[in-house]
Amino acid sequence: MRRWTRERRRRAWIKTGYSVYFVLFLIFIYGPMIAMFVLSFQGRRGGTSFPMRGVSLYWWEKLIEPSTVGDLQGALLRSLVLALIVMAFTALFSTMLSMAFRKRFPGSGVLFYTVMAGLMVPGILLSLGLATLLKEVGIPPAWWSSALGVHVVWTLPFGFLVMMAVFNRFDSRLEEAARDMGADEWTVFKEVTLPLILPGVVAAGLFGFTLSYDEFARTTLLAGEFNTLPLDINASMTQRIRPTLFALGTASTIFSLLMIALFVIIYTILYRRAR
Repeated sequence: MRRWTRERRRRAWIKTGYSVYFVLFLIFIYGPMIAMFVLSFQGRRGGTSFPMRGVSLYWWEKLIEPSTVGDLQGALLRSLVLALIVMAFTALFSTMLSMAFRKRFPGSGVLFYTVMAGLMVPGILLSLGLATLLKEVGIPPAWWSSALGVHVVWTLPFGFLVMMAVFNRFDSRLEEAARDMGADEWTVFKEVTLPLILPGVVAAGLFGFTLSYDEFARTTLLAGEFNTLPLDINASMTQRIRPTLFALGTASTIFSLLMIALFVIIYTILYRRAR
């Protein structure tokens, strides 16, 4: 009985120690973001550090003034449009690739590692290499062309791995049953395969959106004359840092969380329908 009590206390202490460590880890990770959120509500004379000098929405109101943070509205719109296009391409290409890899074909190993190279090559090197190539051939970089291409190269491996996991659990006998009933390949895909893999397609698209929306290193040399939101924030930080940047960062974070929540809801609905 005494030995059992000691063992129980020891486990309780271990559990408490892990809990404290986990809480400290969360504070270390999310503490700066929470501080940024709080400091964005500084008063008009407030700075970028504690203690706060009043509480107001002054710095949030300054976000609508282009002279303070640059072309914020345009940069936000460009980042959103770019992320949506990358999301569509990632979902489409990752689905096509994963379906191709359901069977072995010549060169499949080379193609697999070529796609995965997008994860291995440092972003700044990929941006520099493509920028140099475009300069040699005389093509000006732009956020809707060169930045789009390098973003898809970055996001495609994530979507591809998601779809590979989906097809690893896919029951191909359902497709065989549809073929035995006389359905052609397009009908099998539209009526059987796509409804079952649709949650995975949405997840792959979500990876594309979130990774593209806040990508900096791969965009810095390829956005052309118009900045995306991460580049605009970085340009603002080269000037005097004010709580306006904290308000901008908080607004961007909230927007990202809302988009993720929306995709999670859509994914949950599609997953339940697929079940």
